[in-house]
Amino acid sequence: MHIINLAAEPEHIPTLAAWHHLEWAHLNPGGTLEKRMAQMQRYLADGLPPSTFVCKYGGQLAGSAALVECDMDTHPELTPWLASVFVAPAFRRRGLGGELVKHAMRQAELAGIRSLYLFTPDRAAFYRKLGWQTVSEEDYRACAVTVMRAELERSNP
Repeated sequence: MHIINLAAEPEHIPTLAAWHHLEWAHLNPGGTLEKRMAQMQRYLADGLPPSTFVCKYGGQLAGSAALVECDMDTHPELTPWLASVFVAPAFRRRGLGGELVKHAMRQAELAGIRSLYLFTPDRAAFYRKLGWQTVSEEDYRACAVTVMRAELERSNP
C-alpha cells in the first residue's frame, strides 16, 4: 500500500469523482459528476486544505481521503474537515481506510491543525476506533449523520 497526494497523479480524478458521486450523491442534491471533477481540480493546488490523498494497492487505485475547509454547510463554524474517505469495494477489509484516515490526520497535524471534523451517516464506530469523538447526531439533507471531531495537537511540543 502506498499513499500519495492526488496532485502527484491527477489522472485519478475521473475515477475518484465517479466513486464519490456514486457513494454520496444523495448528500449533494443537484451535484453532478462534472461538478465533482471540477471541484477536485482545486485539490491539486498548494495548501492544506484542500487536499486529497490517494491510496494505491498493488499498483491499483484503491481509495481516498481529503482535507477540506468545510464539508457541512450547516456548520461553517467548524473547520477543517476530513472528507471523501472511500475504499473501493475490491480493496475493503485490508486496513486501507484506517491508514488513509491516519495519513490525513498526520498531514493536518504537521500543518499545525489542532482538530479536524467529519460527518458520517454510517461509520461512526470505525472513526471512534481511530480516536474520533462524537460532537452531535443530527439530520443533514434528509440523512441521519454523526458529526465527529479528532484532536490532533501533539502532547509533546
